Amino acid sequence: MNIKRLKYIFVVLILGALILGGVSIQTMASSDKLVFGMIVKWVGTPYITAFIQGAQQKADELGIKLIVQDGQADSLKIIELIDILIVQKIDGFIMAGSIDQKAIVPGIKKLNEAGIPVMALDACPEGGKVDMFISFNIEQSSAKAAEAFVQGIKDRNGGKVPEGVVIEITGDIRDMFSQAASKGFMSVIDKYPQLTIAQGEGKWMNIDSHDRTADLLTRFREKVLGIYVQTPDVMGVGAVSAIEAAGLNPKDYGICGICMGPEGMELIKEGKVLAIVEQEALSSAELAVQYLYNMNTGRDIPKIGETVVEEGALWSPAKVIKNPWSDEGAFMILQDPLVPLEVGVDDARLWENQLK
Repeated sequence: MNIKRLKYIFVVLILGALILGGVSIQTMASSDKLVFGMIVKWVGTPYITAFIQGAQQKADELGIKLIVQDGQADSLKIIELIDILIVQKIDGFIMAGSIDQKAIVPGIKKLNEAGIPVMALDACPEGGKVDMFISFNIEQSSAKAAEAFVQGIKDRNGGKVPEGVVIEITGDIRDMFSQAASKGFMSVIDKYPQLTIAQGEGKWMNIDSHDRTADLLTRFREKVLGIYVQTPDVMGVGAVSAIEAAGLNPKDYGICGICMGPEGMELIKEGKVLAIVEQEALSSAELAVQYLYNMNTGRDIPKIGETVVEEGALWSPAKVIKNPWSDEGAFMILQDPLVPLEVGVDDARLWENQLK
């Protein structure tokens, strides 16, 4: 019996033993499957569901295993989960939002030390290397929403901005997202010195948004010209319910903000919110998975100075610039349609109309 025949018999015996033992050839190959880890800020909100759906859709398309973990809006929990994912030898990581972007930096640096590429969605860790932060420009999007807000005040007041109070309901003020959103809002409002800003911290929760809106309406009632809600997707219902509980009409306050979600979309349809800048949640997660895949398979990802174009996509064209928050990395700035003034609520490209 020659050597080649011995090798052939040996291979057949090994494969036979594996199959009898319940291990298929497909299972053997799957050991080489890429594994990506993803931590979300918290589960349950529609935009987080959109992140997960987008990432999972692209992972399934590319044959990638995706491990999704709930960070529970707890920085220590997020770092603990990162440690577990590193032990599991993931090939890529997506940070899909957190409350304190500085507190999670030690976890990001651990990923960097382990040679694991990092993508970020929603908000960007403020340190370490984030290979790509994929989002709209929070500050610019907020300024865009603020322009629509001011135009609403003019439309309700004979084309002028009178002296009065505008209420701003923020998210969690520790969050770089909320800070950038306020900066964008104020870049427009500061042009009107006759306006006084009354700020309330909604903490990304409808109950807090309701309470702060109710308090400020009670305090300034007749002086209030408008109510700006940073993110109506998670705080719009609370603000609207406070206005209605006071016996007032939400339409008279021209509510605007960024991040629509199903709740914000419904409020627009009901005429209770004037306009919202869309956050491309689902598409950004798809892009994050694609770019991690590219990095693991020797393919290019967009570089600083480039512009990414995808025909028909609401997020296109997207410029890539140096990340202003992390120590290293890029920031891919997605386009941000203003609903319903630029894009109708029934547009099939909106992730709210794709959510399963």
